[in-house]
Amino acid sequence: MKAVMYGAGNIGRGFIGQLLSQSGYEVAFVDVAEPVIEQLNRQHQYPVRILYGDRYEESMVQNVSCVDGKDTGAVAEAIAEADVMATAVGVNILKFIIGNIAAGLKKRWQDPTKAPLNIIICENLIGADAYLKGEVAKLLNDEEKKLLDEKVGFVEASIGRMVPVQTDEMKGDNPLRVCVESYGVLPVDKAAFKGEIPPIQNMLPFTPFAFYIERKLFIHNMGHAFCAYLGSLMGVEYIWQAIADPTVELLVQRAMQQSAIGLSVKHGVPYGELNDHVLDLLNRFGNKQLGDTVKRVGNDLNRKLNPNDRILGALNLCLSQGVLPKYIEQTGGGHFGGNLPN
Repeated sequence: MKAVMYGAGNIGRGFIGQLLSQSGYEVAFVDVAEPVIEQLNRQHQYPVRILYGDRYEESMVQNVSCVDGKDTGAVAEAIAEADVMATAVGVNILKFIIGNIAAGLKKRWQDPTKAPLNIIICENLIGADAYLKGEVAKLLNDEEKKLLDEKVGFVEASIGRMVPVQTDEMKGDNPLRVCVESYGVLPVDKAAFKGEIPPIQNMLPFTPFAFYIERKLFIHNMGHAFCAYLGSLMGVEYIWQAIADPTVELLVQRAMQQSAIGLSVKHGVPYGELNDHVLDLLNRFGNKQLGDTVKRVGNDLNRKLNPNDRILGALNLCLSQGVLPKYIEQTGGGHFGGNLPN
């Protein structure tokens, strides 16, 4: 079995590529970073280190290679031969890979016996499936657009594993090493698959998938962002330092719990399950070994203040479900100098 993993960064190598390899796939990464391309093609393996806070475990991800993303022909060939594909390039980079994806699909469709291709989209963007499909469709003719509808699944995923910026200390003796937390479940949109659902370890197909997308954004991402913004006000460097402060922990917990109430009402999911997720996240935010910084988690503020993103999106979710979001307003307003707009 062959898989294309578009993006050989932290999530690509540290989560999705690892799951694909462990599931028995020969994984061809696609990236434009020349040192990463060269090292993956020389070593054909890399280490992933699971950090537990006070200890770690390490394993080798094997049977991997890397295609130069600047070589459209080589990328198209890999996509044409793949049994499954995934993207983890970052929201702002998606637009740059559209041409290569379209070229790969066109080459794939030259063989009418090819099975449908499912593309698992691992990006922090609501509606990433519709966006990616729409952009690819712009590069196709009418007949190819029919094939796109029939033979390509654009499958949203919810990425819960936290992978910090990799420092030289984390990489140690291997520049390809990725240090990650232990959480390893991959929820995906069950209804979006075309043909058979590919066998991938720890993948959780679920429908309706809007629940998992909103849970990630309005609980996990919102709480993580508030840790960063409150940590910035405190003048600390790391997320674990921020969440170690009892006041920050209380504010972040209450804000996430308000989102949890809103999601419970909207989707009919028991609040207790969502609150367990909140408490687990608070514990995970405190993982010192991750070394996740306030700066990394809090950056790209313009995107994170989008009305549909983690902060205003969580606030508006609560308002739409009759939940008074006072902690979201107070926590966010404390950083932004007043009440958040809605």
